[in-house]
Amino acid sequence: MIRIQDLSVAFRSPVLDGVSLHAPAASILALVGPGASGKSVLLKSVAGLLRPDRGEVFVNDVALGDRDEAGLAEVRKGIGMLFQNYALFDYLTVGENIAFPLRRLFDLPEEEIQERVTERLVRVSLPGFEERIPRSLSGGQKKRVGIARATVARAPILLYDDPTAGLDPVTSQKIYDLIKGEQREQQSCVMVISSDVAGILSIADRVAMLHQGRIAFDGTAEEARTSQDPLVRQFIHGLLEGPL
Repeated sequence: MIRIQDLSVAFRSPVLDGVSLHAPAASILALVGPGASGKSVLLKSVAGLLRPDRGEVFVNDVALGDRDEAGLAEVRKGIGMLFQNYALFDYLTVGENIAFPLRRLFDLPEEEIQERVTERLVRVSLPGFEERIPRSLSGGQKKRVGIARATVARAPILLYDDPTAGLDPVTSQKIYDLIKGEQREQQSCVMVISSDVAGILSIADRVAMLHQGRIAFDGTAEEARTSQDPLVRQFIHGLLEGPL
């Protein structure tokens, strides 16, 4: 469902340098790699939030580079995204945050919107949180609200930017189980960044490792675990000795 072809992005210096990658339908692709290797920039490029300097992103065979802002908005109807810093609106309630993409992108009856919000909150184990405000929530609760908002439109493509950052191991596993359960139920295409390598490998179908803006590894989770490439092996297993 997602095809990335020779993608390069630079700000003052190169961030992505000739990245080519694909994410199949009905699967979870984990993006891993050292800090500042370009993972978040890649995810934002897939969402059409950044324009590359070179290369192309195809979503369902639609080239994002050929689309103007109105065309990109149409593509984004099929994409749900969880941002690393939650990106919840402080001036909106939890229910209003979750309903935001439905009200912004679709013309739905208010009754259906409220039903979807309620169903999502139950799904993420936060029933009755509609009137809560984001600043009253814990980090884990904010992540779950973010997942509820990302999935409320039932988009076939879901992008998660480090959904377990800063969370304890138990809460992190709950988030991973939630992501995997949603993906199985909806048969969606998921791309997820995580610095928790062991956790993300437990749910990923495929793994792509970025290093210095390039793809250092692309294969199955099991191939990542057993790779003998010194760079991949050191990162995946957290070894002190190696090229990193």
